Amino acid sequence: MTAPVTAARNAVGEFGKLFGLALDIVVAMFKRPFQVREFVQQFWFVASVSILPAALVSIPFGAVITLQLGGLTSQLGAESFNGAASVLAVIQQASPIVTTLVVAGAGGSAICAELGSRTIREEIDAMEVLGVSPIQRLVVPRVLAAMAVAVLLNGMVSFVGVTGGYVFNVLLQGGTPGAFLASFSALAQLPDLWVGEVKAVIFGFLAGLVASYRGLHPKGGAKGVGDVVNQSVVITFLLLFFVNFVISVIYLRVVPAKGA
Repeated sequence: MTAPVTAARNAVGEFGKLFGLALDIVVAMFKRPFQVREFVQQFWFVASVSILPAALVSIPFGAVITLQLGGLTSQLGAESFNGAASVLAVIQQASPIVTTLVVAGAGGSAICAELGSRTIREEIDAMEVLGVSPIQRLVVPRVLAAMAVAVLLNGMVSFVGVTGGYVFNVLLQGGTPGAFLASFSALAQLPDLWVGEVKAVIFGFLAGLVASYRGLHPKGGAKGVGDVVNQSVVITFLLLFFVNFVISVIYLRVVPAKGA
């Protein structure tokens, strides 16, 4: 019983430290001076390594969702609602998840590796000795950059995914462009788009938060940096799906479906 209890205590302790860092980041966001140059550099870096993978991944995601839903709607005799179902699935669920997976896998891992390298070289300790807050100077610009890139990429992934689903529906399933667009306008509503953007903001914050936290706490030298990079990606994925479930449940409870 000792080992499971110890593991549980360690997990709770790590979660508490992660939550504490999240609060510190939120507070530091409103402190001055704001690191504009660092933010721009990190934004450009995360965007440059995430745009192409996100665009390439969004095409098969939209196509697979459209093809799968097309088969189900044809079995139910509701082919006219294929457009609405596929577009809503892409905008509400697939797009924020794909965006954050790419941001965490490409940009978040690089952020974690950089901060981990700085930590083992004792640069973080030196900053604290000099009275410079590493959270305000290094962490906040990276978290904000991940959030901004996630929001912008979410819009791009939504557009590419919907376009890919539209093309596959018309070309492979024999759907008509008018029916695809008409069903979407009949069932979709503006909050469906907003919830996707809200998810992107929260998921981007989680990706930057976990990457920064693991990067500030490596163990075992250079090998430990590689370990925390892998851990940051896995932890982000787990948190992503859990938080997505919670937000989806709350949204479906609060916002009534169009026409209901």
